[in-house]
Amino acid sequence: MELSPLLRWLAEDPTAPVDLAEVALAIAKDEYPNLDVSSQLVRIDNLADVLAPRVSSGSLMEQLGELCDFLFEEIGFQGNSSDYYDPRNSYLNQVLDRKLGIPITLSLLAMLVGQRAGMDIVGIGLPGHFIAMARQEEQTILFDPFHGGQVLTVEACAELASAITGTPLRVEQLPLALVSPAALVQRLLRNLRNIYENQSDWPRMARTLDRLRLLSPNDVALHRDLGAAYLGASQPGKAIPWLQSYLRAEPKATDAPQVQLLLQRARTEIARWN
Repeated sequence: MELSPLLRWLAEDPTAPVDLAEVALAIAKDEYPNLDVSSQLVRIDNLADVLAPRVSSGSLMEQLGELCDFLFEEIGFQGNSSDYYDPRNSYLNQVLDRKLGIPITLSLLAMLVGQRAGMDIVGIGLPGHFIAMARQEEQTILFDPFHGGQVLTVEACAELASAITGTPLRVEQLPLALVSPAALVQRLLRNLRNIYENQSDWPRMARTLDRLRLLSPNDVALHRDLGAAYLGASQPGKAIPWLQSYLRAEPKATDAPQVQLLLQRARTEIARWN
């Protein structure tokens, strides 16, 4: 399925029963247009087929141990600490190829393989980090795929989030809610947006912002950012309607004068070409 309809579906229903593997691979196809999504889905299914007999019985801790041993020891998936902001860490096909990822993509991988093997694995978004949770009836276990599947207590989660964000967090301040499919996809796209912005890769940033816009159609700040990205990508014609849209929606915004300057610059560039 094409990415745009999937994102619109998630915008309408953040908990829509989408296959997150399909969504993540559709995002990857933006960057790798020749990607065969079907073959990548088969790769994930094959991993689950190997795992399934190992998690068909036993306690939840035993099943989680099998999942983590399989993915992070036998197959060798690991967190890319040495080049964390490499955009390939955010594309599921590249994670499968290189066996390197960031917290959200490795957690997603654990979810996809675990769920297909019969386990109940969900995503948990901590401040500055992403982990997973294994569930079985009333029992839950938190674990960190970026760090090889390390089992975490709630206290350890608070310490981890505090260390990453630089803001001390108490256990009672820690959000441990399940991440909806829409929120997971949004976080994945935001990671890419931040990477491309830091690299001043305006064409890719504009593409990513356009995807975020479909997922969050009421966020007019994305219109402003999309216009600025198109301008940075030397596409002033595409920038103008988005900058205008933002100014119409937020005429008294504190950054309205700066956006007006961007709009003027876009019009000047168009006039220079004519």
